[in-house]
Amino acid sequence: MRITGGEWRSRKLKGAGKVSQLRPTPDAMRERAFAVLGDRVRGSRFLDLWAGTGAVGLEALSRGARSVVFVERHRAAARLIEENSATFDLTPNRAELIVRPAEAAVKQLTRRNESFDLTWADPPFEDWQHGLELIAELFESGLLRGGSLACLECPARADVGAALPAKLKVDRDLAGGASRVVMIESV
Repeated sequence: MRITGGEWRSRKLKGAGKVSQLRPTPDAMRERAFAVLGDRVRGSRFLDLWAGTGAVGLEALSRGARSVVFVERHRAAARLIEENSATFDLTPNRAELIVRPAEAAVKQLTRRNESFDLTWADPPFEDWQHGLELIAELFESGLLRGGSLACLECPARADVGAALPAKLKVDRDLAGGASRVVMIESV
């Protein structure tokens, strides 16, 4: 695994290894999605839900995100995020790690009156609909403002369009192998 673009392009990251519950976003899919996101990343506040190895959030920082909040419930994966982040010169105001379930972290961030420009949600594939529900909650709560974009990584066969709440719409749908990244915005 490596960073695919930006300031830290080609820097290697530690992979999942024995953290078997992780399914890291393939480099090629991450590179393609960030190419589509383009200038939206620069200066953004980025929320990385089900952060796993931290590769997506670190990619955002490499491409100019102002800050990233990593959310990961599994302690072993959180240690991996810490290890990967430690290889970069990150100040506390650029990266924060919340070790708790995504739903609890969203409630915590809402209480803190946080807001984000971009969100990446990569729930376990069998639970992709829960990821979509949480994205809807992000828009409803104001954690994602108007003009914000949420990326849902899900199985290629997931029928996101049929499950999408009426207040949200698909902006882009990037298929790639067994997975895809669906970019979602408010109507």
